[in-house]
Amino acid sequence: MKILMVTAEAYPFAKSGGLADAVSALSKSIFQMGYDVRIFLPRYYRINPANLELVAKNLPVQVGNTEIHWNLYKSVLPDVPVPVYFFDYEKFFGRDSNLYGSKTEPDYRDNPLRFATFNRAAFELCKYLNWIPDIMHCHDWSSSFATVVKKFHLAGPEFRNTKTVLTIHNMGYQGFYSIDALKTLGIDEVLQGPAGLTHTYGMDFLKAGITCADKITTVSETYAKEIQTPYGGFSLDGLMRYRSLDLTGIVNGADTTEWNPANDPLIPANFSKDDLSGKAKCKADLQKRFGLKVKNDVPLVGIMFRLADQKGINELFAPMYGCMWRMATELNAQFVVCGNGEEWCQNEIAALAKKLPNMGAFIGYNEDIGHKVEAGSDLFLMPSKYEPCGLNQIYSMLYGALPIVRNTGGLADTVSQYDEWDGTGTGFKFNDLTPDAIFNTVKWALGVYTNRPDHYKKMQVTAMSQTFGWEDSAKKYIKVYESADPISHF
Repeated sequence: MKILMVTAEAYPFAKSGGLADAVSALSKSIFQMGYDVRIFLPRYYRINPANLELVAKNLPVQVGNTEIHWNLYKSVLPDVPVPVYFFDYEKFFGRDSNLYGSKTEPDYRDNPLRFATFNRAAFELCKYLNWIPDIMHCHDWSSSFATVVKKFHLAGPEFRNTKTVLTIHNMGYQGFYSIDALKTLGIDEVLQGPAGLTHTYGMDFLKAGITCADKITTVSETYAKEIQTPYGGFSLDGLMRYRSLDLTGIVNGADTTEWNPANDPLIPANFSKDDLSGKAKCKADLQKRFGLKVKNDVPLVGIMFRLADQKGINELFAPMYGCMWRMATELNAQFVVCGNGEEWCQNEIAALAKKLPNMGAFIGYNEDIGHKVEAGSDLFLMPSKYEPCGLNQIYSMLYGALPIVRNTGGLADTVSQYDEWDGTGTGFKFNDLTPDAIFNTVKWALGVYTNRPDHYKKMQVTAMSQTFGWEDSAKKYIKVYESADPISHF
């Protein structure tokens, strides 16, 4: 079986969130199972072409009435030699900013044309390589247009037997743009409705992917149910219910070649569930880095995520509303906060860190800090409004930092609730997203850490014993691939 991953992100080349980790880790696992899997990715400005192999120059791709010529580069993933091909077109992706926008233009106006062209180029890549995939696996809205091209036979007869699979990593990001953007994509007006491209006076890439893909997956079983409800479907819940027989929830795994405290080169001391002595050294190092007093007997709570509404930032940080100040002043604990995103939240975190001696902050994110926060924390807080899968709660368990999470999506599927009678469980869960619920659950977890150390240690060992590798998830994806047939219900 030949599988092409069409994606806007893949670690370590381009990353803005968990999508990059998931695509690369899944590709590695499928490759190691003996399948021919390859990745197709834009070459963003930050990806140095000097580190890539130039395969071809001036390959044509047609979008609308315009033909452009692009260069093809190649590399491989670290550790496992999965081929990674790069779409190189300076006008679209040679921008010194983030992947989808800039500070002055958070969502580039030409994103429809950028990613539609990239999606069409995926088919030209396959033709050039004389390698026609059995499965074209598209990820999120930025790759959804490829399913439209395939379903309506716009790429040529070579792809008549290719099946498409769309993975929804986050329903909250749909690629919604002005209806005028449709004119640039080269799709006949007669097809725009049947392709699912139109939606409430605008254009919706993810809706098109859901409409046109042969099979649909999302990144946890609970999230697969949530996106079929008005609360979690972001106005596409009706379409998701219609496609429910083609929808499968498969929880993400963790790339344990990158995230393993026993051999992680990014943390100051290695440790395992059988020898936790190194974790105390990691905690002391984290306290020093964030300007906190080095105290091993004071519990340290890690908070690290993208500063967006989805993550519960209002309930945690909003002035005069969030519970962060109350937690830091009323609870005997230290807090480290790491992340970037909404400017008001960045400013509030920086202001709190200056006032609170038991709170340290780093505005931004890098892999080095990320690994150190997981390794040095005793507890890890994720109060998400919704969470399709989440990876940090998985990383925190593997690194012995018990997660405190809202009972939603992948958090519900991966964290088992603490049982105060026998000390079983791997974390602490709450249902209502309110400042009081967050505060009370953190207080509960701190109480277990301080007053019931036997239960805390038991949970810590249980959490670190969990198997979150991609092998089982990859096998489930293979079953989805094998069951895919061209959709015939339209």
